[in-house]
Amino acid sequence: MRIPFELPSEDRASSPYTGYTRAHWEAVADGLLAAAWRWSTPGRALLDLPGRPSRSGVRSDGLEGFARTFLAAGFRVAGAGGEDPHGWLERYADGLASGTRSPGRDDTESWPLILDHDVQGQPMVESASVALGLRLTAPWLWKRLDAGVQDRVEEWLRGSLRHVPAPNNWYLFPYTVAGFLESVGRGDAETTAVRQRALDLVEGWYRGDGWYADGDGRAFDHYNGWALHLYPVLDAHLGGDAALLARYGDRLREHLDGFGLMFGADGAPMHFGRSLAYRFAASAAVGLGSLTGHTPLTPGASRRLVSGSLRHFLDRGALTDDGLLSLGWYGPHDATLQTYSGPASPYWASKAFVSLLAPADHPLWTATEEAAPVEEADRVLALPAPGLLVQATREDGIVRLHNHGSDHVRPHEAESADGDDPHYGRQAYSTRTGPTASGNIADNHLSVEVGGRRSVRRRIHPLGAGHGDGWGWAASWHRPAFSGGPPMVPGLRVESVTVVRGAHELRVHRVVGAPAGTRLTHTGWATGPLEPLVSTLHGLHGWSPEPETVRAPQGTAYVPWAQLPRLTGETDGTSVHVCLAALTGAPGPGPLAEAVTEVVADGAAVEVVWADDGVRTRVSFEPFEVTHGRS
Repeated sequence: MRIPFELPSEDRASSPYTGYTRAHWEAVADGLLAAAWRWSTPGRALLDLPGRPSRSGVRSDGLEGFARTFLAAGFRVAGAGGEDPHGWLERYADGLASGTRSPGRDDTESWPLILDHDVQGQPMVESASVALGLRLTAPWLWKRLDAGVQDRVEEWLRGSLRHVPAPNNWYLFPYTVAGFLESVGRGDAETTAVRQRALDLVEGWYRGDGWYADGDGRAFDHYNGWALHLYPVLDAHLGGDAALLARYGDRLREHLDGFGLMFGADGAPMHFGRSLAYRFAASAAVGLGSLTGHTPLTPGASRRLVSGSLRHFLDRGALTDDGLLSLGWYGPHDATLQTYSGPASPYWASKAFVSLLAPADHPLWTATEEAAPVEEADRVLALPAPGLLVQATREDGIVRLHNHGSDHVRPHEAESADGDDPHYGRQAYSTRTGPTASGNIADNHLSVEVGGRRSVRRRIHPLGAGHGDGWGWAASWHRPAFSGGPPMVPGLRVESVTVVRGAHELRVHRVVGAPAGTRLTHTGWATGPLEPLVSTLHGLHGWSPEPETVRAPQGTAYVPWAQLPRLTGETDGTSVHVCLAALTGAPGPGPLAEAVTEVVADGAAVEVVWADDGVRTRVSFEPFEVTHGRS
């Protein structure tokens, strides 16, 4: 794909994997900013990018364009020690003065007021980017603003401190605003209280393995890296707070020990969770870890991941012909989006430019690029705290994420099938495939069909996760939720286990309490017909042996049209269903039917013998246990 602005020549000596250097990052930041600024209002307070508005409205979207690009400019100029050859800060200074002159007025420049999240909340999100941009550039922008403009900016920002955030990572937005105000000598009891409130909540959301839940409940996704780790760690780094940096930096290091494995050999991050239009923001935690020294990754591997992710999207059409980031994954893709996404939303990708805070002589930029974790060896990693299982294969560079713990259902919410979200409810995700859209056949999904109504998986109850040498497992249970009739069948539940080794996935399900005549279906990975990928599925017990191929006409974020394998079965009461699945690069593994030599299953346990080495995998449900080894 053509990139609509000029980049430096590739440097394959220092960057043998991507060709990208620090100069490429600066050029991309400048190119994105130049394209976005063509859509500014006359007073420079709003960037009204073209496209469908978000649910927050056009004015809020214009503020979003200003704030999120300001974040990129802040990292760009601060990383260059204040050098600003394109005059970005002058533009933002003008916009700050215009936008805060009469907030809330219906004119061409005024910023919307910051109110409670359920009234007019989106400006609170943007206040954090404005505050962080100001903090990063304080010596060259804030200190040169007129005192009256400074006072107006502070008053607008304090709306974030005085209103109610959404019950999740949003509490870190006023935290970031308060951090800026304190950094420029404008702190007080209000800023202190807001910061302590956020830190207290973050402590409660920390679940271990370097993972935070995004609020109460079990939502684990990319917000861990680009919000829940980014804001506290960067705040501590900028403020020189050694105690906070040690606490949150150690968690970031642990997070990157697993998250660093979640990038494919082609540079793609895991396609999982919401707000995926932020794209290469997924690498922000990697760059931040290298900047602060809180990372298990070498500088060369870190640059391989951040530059690989940036280049992955630039090479695949993430930019329009005008140089704008589109609403989607590669090109525009409506099924990937949330209702809160507007034309400027993708510019939270600016968070990736935190890497530019590492100066030119930092090891992140001077070390030679090294292989990404997926390129070194096959890896299996269990993350018990979030209930995730990572499976990476070196030969094809694909990383798969088996989800037995992240559901994005808040504790107070009912398990309504109407709230089904393909980006959380599926059993597996990868760096090469996306979930099918809601109106299509669901990929990587076990559906219970009662009275002709299909179920979805909403609230996920983890049963555990673990790994050994070259293998791993994760398990969970859920209550099938139905739409168009009674939402639940009393006593019905599905217990699910995934065991992986190499490219193979052993998927075991026990259905309990099924009414007579219940039909089951189970699907595999959704791929495009022309992709160099192989998606296979084979029934071992309780399923039809060979799958049928079904279609998803709306496709995925990767392909405009997709197909996927599907198995069928029946149940009555309690039954166990076992299959093998695989997603691989062509030509793929041998026939799945030949992967195991023996399958023994009853209502309480499953045991399979692997053909290549005679190792036995046993899944017991009463009591629950997974074992793998020679008998």
